[in-house]
Amino acid sequence: MEINRKDSLELVLLAALWGASFILIRYAVPEFGPFSLILVRVGLAASLLLPVLIARRQFPVLKAHWFHACVVGLFSSAVPFLLFAYAMMSVTGSFASIVNAGTPIWGAIIAYLWLGESMTRNRVFGLLLGVVGVVILVWGKLDFGDQGLGFPVLAVLGATFMYGIAASYTKRFLHDIPPVVTATGSQIGATLSLLPFGIYFWPDAAPSGAGWIAAMVLGFASTGFAYVIFFRLIANVGPANTMTVTFLIPLFAAVWGAMFLGEVITIRMMLGALTIFLGTALATGFLSRRKTG
Repeated sequence: MEINRKDSLELVLLAALWGASFILIRYAVPEFGPFSLILVRVGLAASLLLPVLIARRQFPVLKAHWFHACVVGLFSSAVPFLLFAYAMMSVTGSFASIVNAGTPIWGAIIAYLWLGESMTRNRVFGLLLGVVGVVILVWGKLDFGDQGLGFPVLAVLGATFMYGIAASYTKRFLHDIPPVVTATGSQIGATLSLLPFGIYFWPDAAPSGAGWIAAMVLGFASTGFAYVIFFRLIANVGPANTMTVTFLIPLFAAVWGAMFLGEVITIRMMLGALTIFLGTALATGFLSRRKTG
């Protein structure tokens, strides 16, 4: 499908919103803690998406597929969002967003093992190249001592792995379900699963006004509203073109991080990012589509 100017602007907006999510988490998580912040995030997203679902008269579809939608919520939202929130108490949003760009690589591996999807020579080379990029990023950071970044780095990698599981689970059990149904159900499921933990770990000190603003922007804009744009792009330009947003997210995360949190992009991060982007492009067939398109 062709991408017109309006679709291109929406694609850039989506990348900006999802890139901002890493910076918003890093800003707000020290005040809320991981459980409470992510509860606010998915709860606000669910409250925004549910009226959209009802307006489209697709609530009966959600009722019929609620179990699988909730399982997707665990793997696509509750667990990975928590892992990112925990990690970004120690690592920068820019670093996390670059590692996150390798999510399609996990998706390709899991789809091959679980769904039996084909694995071409280019895809295998792309997967290996993507792994090299991740190694470049995390080399020297896997120190599991008291001051080490080993566990936060593993949390970021674990989050991308969860996204890969969610993608294959969705394709296996919800492939013919409207995306807005899956997204709404996943956010509701994530909210319900996190509710007792978010309440139990609610911070003793009330978060500041700025912290609440960051959490609300994270939930409403970078999650709920971003999903609405995501679904519209899938319908207008197709899933393959929509997933090119993966390459733009780290750019915006780096810009937002530098502007608002003073984050610095190192040469190693740039080299790792370029390697991951190239590996992801090969593993997902993006380069092949561009050559034949």
